[in-house]
Amino acid sequence: MKSPNSIYGRRDSVRSTPDRVTNSPCSFYSTSSSSHKSTSQRNPVKIAARSVAGAFITCFTPPETKPSKGVHDSDEFKAPSDASGAGSVRRRGSNRGIYSSSKDSIHTREPGSSKFTMAEIYKATRSFSPSVKIGQGGFGTVYKGRLEDGTFVAVKRAKKSVYDKHLGIEFQSEIRTLAQVEHLNLVKFYGYLEHEDERIVVVEYVPNGTLREHLDCMHGSILDLAARLDIAIDVAHAVTYLHMYTDHPIIHRDIKSSNILLTENLRAKVADFGFARLAADSDSGATHVSTQVKGTAGYLDPEYLRTYQLTEKSDVYSFGVLMVELVTGRRPIEPKRELKERITARWAMKKFADGDALLILDPRLERTAANNLALEKILELALQCLAPRRQDRPSMRRCAEILWSIRKDYREISASDIHSLSSYSIRSTSLREE
Repeated sequence: MKSPNSIYGRRDSVRSTPDRVTNSPCSFYSTSSSSHKSTSQRNPVKIAARSVAGAFITCFTPPETKPSKGVHDSDEFKAPSDASGAGSVRRRGSNRGIYSSSKDSIHTREPGSSKFTMAEIYKATRSFSPSVKIGQGGFGTVYKGRLEDGTFVAVKRAKKSVYDKHLGIEFQSEIRTLAQVEHLNLVKFYGYLEHEDERIVVVEYVPNGTLREHLDCMHGSILDLAARLDIAIDVAHAVTYLHMYTDHPIIHRDIKSSNILLTENLRAKVADFGFARLAADSDSGATHVSTQVKGTAGYLDPEYLRTYQLTEKSDVYSFGVLMVELVTGRRPIEPKRELKERITARWAMKKFADGDALLILDPRLERTAANNLALEKILELALQCLAPRRQDRPSMRRCAEILWSIRKDYREISASDIHSLSSYSIRSTSLREE
């Protein structure tokens, strides 16, 4: 593999990654003149959009279980005073790649492949108290815990299905994947426990809920488009890292808004590697053939559904759905809407092809010049990601490059708008004084 000229760096070194990278992406990715198409070149886009719209699967998914509320920082979960300032970058002895620890939480325990004891888990979760339950998923229940050194963690406890072969495979898959990845935009792995009928994974606790919760305004505020664009770039970086810079390429297989956790300063961290698989040798053009389709309805690659052949481009398709979700605010499948709007990505691509992109934008977002331009560009990229044939989809690295360019233009136009508004305000004040 060629040495990546990107923010991910080599896997034999530990580098610090800034909280928000604001520089031009030129130093991280190769520049391409095709990162932006003129909005006037609409005909090819319309044709492609209609092609994509016709390829969607009209299926439904049961609503996701919402995480329970009411977990507060009680005395039992207050960190000891001597750990309150911890949060440094740590170097590992193992070949784990890069990571800079987040400033959002306390991390005094060394992440890695630690094996926990049942006593430690019981103490951390207060014997799996319902008051510290923070989520429920296919794998099992998630609890907030605090280790003896003050480190806050998320404790994932598998369903007690001793004879469930698939759950056992899922658990082993998550352990193998988490043990070999480390990146600012991936949840950190602290360890695991396998004891009798207990299967437990201990990972970084990310305090600010999921992206889906924020899109639903469950946290009391609306994510503006700038924040959504930053989140898309964070996710693109994380998945690019999985595809290109791990010891062996990893396909996540379940990229969705409820698997993206947000820190207090809205940094995105991709979570839940229960469905992850090692990719086949991409140099030979081979694909991984699954015996069972895994993923979430609405995000699933239609070609993967049809052929059972899994490649990195299946993650790219899911990322395309996620981008549509970010700009519309809607879930991928909206069963209560009229038929033509139930599959959000199909509806959005149809509107985009008809030249009605502005009707797609989340109604809670402002209609500004910067937002309108970013919307068009993000939908153009989503259109490529949602191509029916995987060969026509960009790589995740290419997605990150294009999103960098979109953000650069967005910031320039936003700054110009602010300057114009400020000049207008000064002129208006001057005229009133005269």
